[in-house]
Amino acid sequence: MKNVFVQCRNTVHRVSTKYQRSMKHIFILFAVILFISSCTDAGLNGDATILVYPQHHNNAIINHIGYPDTVFLKFEADELPGTKLSDFDHYFIGTPREDFVRCEKLKAGQYYVYAVGIDSSGPARVTGGVSYKIGWSDRKDNLTLIVYVTE
Repeated sequence: MKNVFVQCRNTVHRVSTKYQRSMKHIFILFAVILFISSCTDAGLNGDATILVYPQHHNNAIINHIGYPDTVFLKFEADELPGTKLSDFDHYFIGTPREDFVRCEKLKAGQYYVYAVGIDSSGPARVTGGVSYKIGWSDRKDNLTLIVYVTE
């Protein structure tokens, strides 16, 4: 077994290569655990808020009393997962007479944002979606997102 000598203050210590390998493995394990725990997954119980503004032909879609706009979120997705309620992880309902839907308490991460509303100029049901990422630096901010919707 090969030995390495390390001097600390006035004392020389012998450190075996077996000990060095063990310390190397512990350091690598610690680095992997730190890396995995620092990754964030999209979801609820965060501090970010997205104000989603659905627009049809560059006109705001106003929340109706009988049919408020609804925004559906799919966590960790960048494509439309489907159009059924069960295809999404969470949804937010707009406040009547406002032109946005407030999506609160979100974590940093990737989301697919899908908006549904009524265009009162039609009247027609309109839908549309977009992939959106809340970055780590934006995790405590109020963010604005325009979602273009069609019939």
